[in-house]
Parts: sequence; structure tokens; C-alpha cells
Amino acid sequence: MTFTVAVAGASGYAGGELLRLLAAHPQFEVRTVTAHSNAGERLRSVHPHLASYGDLELTPTTPEQLAGHDVVFLALPHGASGVVTAELGDSALVVDCGADHRLESEADWADYYGGDFYGAWTYGMPELPLTAQAAEAAGAGGAAKQRELLRGATRIAVPGCNVTAVTLGLAPAIAAGLVEPVDLNAVLAVGPSGAGKKAAVNLLGAELMGSANPYAVGGSHRHNPEIRQNLRRAGGAEVTLSFTPVLVPMARGILATSTARIRDGVSEADVRAAYEAAYGDERFIELTDAGVWPRTADVIGSNRAAVGVTIDARAGRLVAVSAIDNLGKGTAGAAIQSANLALGLDESLGLPLDGVAP
Repeated sequence: MTFTVAVAGASGYAGGELLRLLAAHPQFEVRTVTAHSNAGERLRSVHPHLASYGDLELTPTTPEQLAGHDVVFLALPHGASGVVTAELGDSALVVDCGADHRLESEADWADYYGGDFYGAWTYGMPELPLTAQAAEAAGAGGAAKQRELLRGATRIAVPGCNVTAVTLGLAPAIAAGLVEPVDLNAVLAVGPSGAGKKAAVNLLGAELMGSANPYAVGGSHRHNPEIRQNLRRAGGAEVTLSFTPVLVPMARGILATSTARIRDGVSEADVRAAYEAAYGDERFIELTDAGVWPRTADVIGSNRAAVGVTIDARAGRLVAVSAIDNLGKGTAGAAIQSANLALGLDESLGLPLDGVAP
């Protein structure tokens, strides 16, 4: 069976990565691509690397253009998706790569985003472990992971890219009760493509090359409440997190170093066992061998996350290092993986396990 697809916001980095991956999907057929300022241009004029799309033209992003498709992927700026989705009706599977439908708390939305609150959709992180209470609250009975909630979903909110890196690094330890849920810390090296395809002085090559630039310091990054929401769902307790992203001169990729206070009596073997139990059967999460640490270069172009863990005995902390491609597993790959589950397809369909090198 072939599913017809529309991609809104196709001129941006996330939209371009969606299209690159969708081109290899055997059951998705992209028929419509939309944009705002680039409407009327050929897709290849803004994404020259997408040769397989030929002369496909970008059309305006309106509900009318998106109607009539089986699947609609939204890669729009935050605050723009909610307006569009309200008019799409119920016939299509809608997958939002923006933030508009991620947060369950209206107070968190008001605190970090502001504007109209559109409510939470089914969360697009299949590998997220859930407490029994979180699964029950979502109507999934004894589901152990978010994957079960995605089966048959019609509205999906894709996680933030930084959120994915930190959540996958810490969730197994939180879920297994190996660490304290308070005093969590994460520092991320982030490629600037995560900020989107926009003109900004801090994203210019001359500003980035040869420099590492922290931003949203002091808990102000909008992904903070989403990470805390995920870890609450994994462990059942309130979470405190200090999270600092740092722009570094690589086009794409995230390397997150996350730490947490280890509980008394927890050993390195306990940590390895918890992460093996959480990720041992996951196709797109690789737990690296002891002493081998993830690198962004190894996951670029793939839908894979690499996670390495250890205990810093002197500091009494768990250290989890995770690497993802922010546009792959961090956005477009997660969107397609979740859509596959929602439609009853093989979860890995159309998604690359291998990265690109050098």
C-alpha cells in the first residue's frame, strides 16, 4: 500500500531532511511540498541535493494545499503548526516536528513559549520508557514504552532534538531508580542546523568557526520542560535539570554529556544492566562498549543514537554520553519512525541505520 504525503515547511533544514529520508521510503509518496517565502520556487532551487524530486514546486502552506493526503508532516516554526493543524480535519495522520503539541502542561508552555496553547499530542519517541502510572494515564495499560502509544495514533508530536539526546542518555537510569531525579545536569555540543534555516548573526560562519558559543544559559532553553516531562514519565518523580547547549562549528549533530547523582550501592554493573535492558533490543539505539564513547561523526546521516555510560566514583555521579544527528534521529528520523508505527508498518521502514563518513 502506498501512502500519499505532504511536507509543510519543506524549504527548511528539517523539511529537507524529511524529504531526503522519504525519498527512500518504499510506501510513502511525496506529492506536495509547501513553504512560505519560497513558495513558487522549484524544490531543488532551495535543496539542490534532492535530485530525485525533479521539478516539484513549493506551494503556499495552507490547509487547502495539505488536505487530501494520507500523511502530513509539519516542519514549521514554533507557533505556526497549531494554527494549521486546527483546520486539517481528522482524515490524515499529522506529524508535527515543531513544539506546538509536545508539552502536556499549559503552565510550562506559557513559561517557555507563550501564545496560544494547543494541547499535547501522542509523543513521538518510541524508545521512551514509561512508568505503569504514565502508561495507564495515557490509556495504554501496562505498556513499558512510548512505542505502544504510537500504534494507531493520528496526531504525533516529534520531540525536540536536544530533548532526544538528553532523554535517551538519562531515562534508563531514572526508570530503574539508579539515580536521584533531582540535580540532573546536561551540557550539549550542538550543530547550528538545529536552530533552523534562518539568517542570524550568531549563526554566521564567521561567528561560529573556531569558537564554541553557549546559549540559553541558566535554564531558559525551551527544551528544558520537555526533558523534565519525559523523565517524569520514565521515573514517576519530579525532576530538576540544569541544561546548557553550546553551539559548535559542525553543521549537524549533538553530543550530550548528562550526569546524575548515583544512589548508594549502585555499581557499574547495575548501570550497564539497566541500559542493556532498556536498549538491548532497540534497532536505533546503540549502547557502546565500556570505555568506548559516542561521537557525532558516527551517527550523522542515520536514525541511530549512540549512548555510553559509566560511573564517576569520585563525584558519585552517573555519566551518560549520547550522540545523535539532530536532523536525523533528532527530528526527521523520529517523525518517520513514529509515522511507521502509527500506520502499522515496520518501524524501521525507510530509515538508515548506517551513517556517512568521513
